[in-house]
Amino acid sequence: MMNETIIKEVKARQVFSGRGYPAIEATVMTLSGKKGTVQCVSGLSVGTHEVAFAYDGDTKWRGMGLSKVVQNIEEIIGPAIVGMDASRQTEVDHRILSLFGDNTKAQIGGNAVAAVSAAVLKAGAEALEIPLYRHIGGAKAVTLPNASYGCISGGIRYGNSEKSGSKPTYSFVGYGFDSFSEASYALWEIFAEWEAYINQKWGLRSQEPSPYYTCCGFFSIPCGLVENDFILWDSLTEIIGKRGYEGRIGLQVDCAADCYYREDTQTYQGLFNREKRSRDQQIDLILKMARDYPFVIIEDPLNENDYEGHAIVTELSGIQIVGDDLFATNPLRVKEGINKGACNTVLLKVNQIGSISESLEMIQIAYEHGYGVMPCSSRGEGLDICDYSVGLNAGTIRESCLGSPGTRFLEIEEELGSMARYAGKKGLKGSRFRQQEEQDEKDAD
Repeated sequence: MMNETIIKEVKARQVFSGRGYPAIEATVMTLSGKKGTVQCVSGLSVGTHEVAFAYDGDTKWRGMGLSKVVQNIEEIIGPAIVGMDASRQTEVDHRILSLFGDNTKAQIGGNAVAAVSAAVLKAGAEALEIPLYRHIGGAKAVTLPNASYGCISGGIRYGNSEKSGSKPTYSFVGYGFDSFSEASYALWEIFAEWEAYINQKWGLRSQEPSPYYTCCGFFSIPCGLVENDFILWDSLTEIIGKRGYEGRIGLQVDCAADCYYREDTQTYQGLFNREKRSRDQQIDLILKMARDYPFVIIEDPLNENDYEGHAIVTELSGIQIVGDDLFATNPLRVKEGINKGACNTVLLKVNQIGSISESLEMIQIAYEHGYGVMPCSSRGEGLDICDYSVGLNAGTIRESCLGSPGTRFLEIEEELGSMARYAGKKGLKGSRFRQQEEQDEKDAD
């Protein structure tokens, strides 16, 4: 078996991505003929603490060509790891990261490191002939995360920042169910209701060629249709109630607040409405969201360096507060956040830090301190993010319950059979949910 997991060849190429710009694709082949192929692409909103990607920088592909990254993978990383054991992830990653010492990622690109590292992980699983989730988590990998599906993306509603991408994004989260299949049906049902609602109310349809439908269920609500996002929150709450899912389906939002933060004035502007808000006013608004609306997950509610502000929101909101730009999947930043009580969940994007091993180090730190980990597929992971989630026994995941990801989760649920567990309310972080659990246990007694 040992020879079957030995790395024989490493290849790379530039491919198209759903982002509208190129992605790097790496393939790691083993002696057994099994292979792992992974794509890596930059996000729409990128925090300053993420590892730097490498690009060609010329006029072709608007500077985002990846021919140099292809060359770095095939001529530098590949020769360094050929002959190593793909099932020994930490050793392979260490070899990659030691190529240029602490300057490795800057020399060859964080995207090169991330793509090859993840491809090694997949190749190891394929060569061992076990599912990727089992390769990651072993026999303990049995929990499917709370189902989630997008419903609204941001855009240019309130003259927001040019770096905001599609943020904020809103999603439905199904946590009051006993299985993934049951939750995913409920999310499918409620999204169909939502689609009919916004078509009747604003004339927005998901059928092409509608310019308002993006992906993963997200509808872009354009400028002029609503005066502020309070209207949207009311509408989403109404839909949940209409289908009788109060207390079973909640809301999730990725604020990406740093995209709306003005360093010169230390204010937020264009997020949720046209108002300019101070830090304290932003915190008050986030707490109102958690108090008056069925939000169960709020991501990046403040700028990416405000640990203290995130700690205040985490303590007072009582719900799951996720750090993405704040943590950037970086073990050192997660440690600082833990020390200050900032957030209670870390968003997982492997290519924010570079390698699988570094990500696993961060995850171990988070779990040891009671934090959750929330995988996100926005950087090219595709269906692998489903296996990552189950392998890590993650309680929540970003927008992955319908379409191809939903199908993959249903496959995993069927494979696990009676061992399968659905995260449910226990998969959500926050004092509010712990109190509800205690009350439920008392009522059961």
